[in-house]
Amino acid sequence: MPDTTRSDYERLVERLTARGADVAAIERRLAEHRIETPSWGYANAGTRFGSYPPPGLPSSPFEKLEDAAEVHRLTGGAPEVAIHIPWDRVDDYGALRDHAASLGLRIGAVNPNLFGDPRYKLGSLVNPDAGVRRLAIDHVLECIRIAEAVGSTGISLWLPDGTNYAGQDAFVARRRRLHDGLAEIYAALPDGIELLVEYKLYEPAFYATDLADWGSALLACQRLGPRARVLVDLGHHAHGVNIEQIVAVLADEDRLGGFHFNNRKYGDDDVIVGAVNPFELFLIYVELAGLPRLPRLTIDQAHVIEPKIEAMVLSVVNLQEAYAKALLVDRAALAERQAEGDVLGAHELLLEAFATDVRPLTAKVREERGAAADPVAAFRGGDWWERVGSRRAAVATTGGLGA
Repeated sequence: MPDTTRSDYERLVERLTARGADVAAIERRLAEHRIETPSWGYANAGTRFGSYPPPGLPSSPFEKLEDAAEVHRLTGGAPEVAIHIPWDRVDDYGALRDHAASLGLRIGAVNPNLFGDPRYKLGSLVNPDAGVRRLAIDHVLECIRIAEAVGSTGISLWLPDGTNYAGQDAFVARRRRLHDGLAEIYAALPDGIELLVEYKLYEPAFYATDLADWGSALLACQRLGPRARVLVDLGHHAHGVNIEQIVAVLADEDRLGGFHFNNRKYGDDDVIVGAVNPFELFLIYVELAGLPRLPRLTIDQAHVIEPKIEAMVLSVVNLQEAYAKALLVDRAALAERQAEGDVLGAHELLLEAFATDVRPLTAKVREERGAAADPVAAFRGGDWWERVGSRRAAVATTGGLGA
């Protein structure tokens, strides 16, 4: 007969305790887990073929913060919001910072846009035209000033520069222009703000990308200084690349700046994180959970057909569950089996943690933080539309796709 006298949480705790897990310590670490959601994930975004904006989209950065606050209220784990300039440009950044604080939020990383201006057709920081390079550098310097005004601690820089045809430009000349531009940007960073350098295997360039992989990004950061760190986007790799190995190497070099979480089936799809390869997400968190502290963890998704707030809520929940499973790994036993050459024994330890249903555990931690046990169900059954959505126009005027 099934045991109906105890809750799912109590039965899970009993099983975990029998396996030697310190459940109280795991819950403390889960309570400290923080995710940064992207302002652009709440706005009108789409694919190269179009967008399908639902009613109630935010029409200003202030309204985007309202939606982010709803995600944080439901999940208890998303207190920061990354912003994108110029999409989130306002007249008074102090007012934006104060509005975020009034909603229980903080402004996260500031993301410069180096791909929207037509003058960037041949590149931004590596453009052959010195005037265009000056334009790009000045924009990033503006974003640094904005970061100071809103209390941000990071500039998140994705460089879309590259070439479409062999012979279009010289590889080494472009690399030197890139390093010169980054050096000026890095020198302008005030204390307390770091530069996160993102890379991408391909797109929008079709022949060569100037920062195509973690190695080129790491080399650039090492030239700059200790406050330049590599930002990993889970959609920016070739098929078969071992992203958790990249995590381990960058962390060992003390250059792991953070993540842009999403998921993909083919290219840089930006579908909900954990939707395609949850085991990969778990393995990434296994590496992260072994670090003294977590790096900046940011969602970078463009929700095309999904309800945007609901999709963001589910994304945060998926990340919380992946982290919880990673915290269940018996690291002492894993190290012992690795040292003994017990290949399958070590692998089985990971599979055991991954197969554990941690939903009762993450639900309890959320409830103790004043959030919802089931955030998606709570949003669907809530009154967000009556409180917020119905006051807005059917289609927002701001938005765009993140990198």
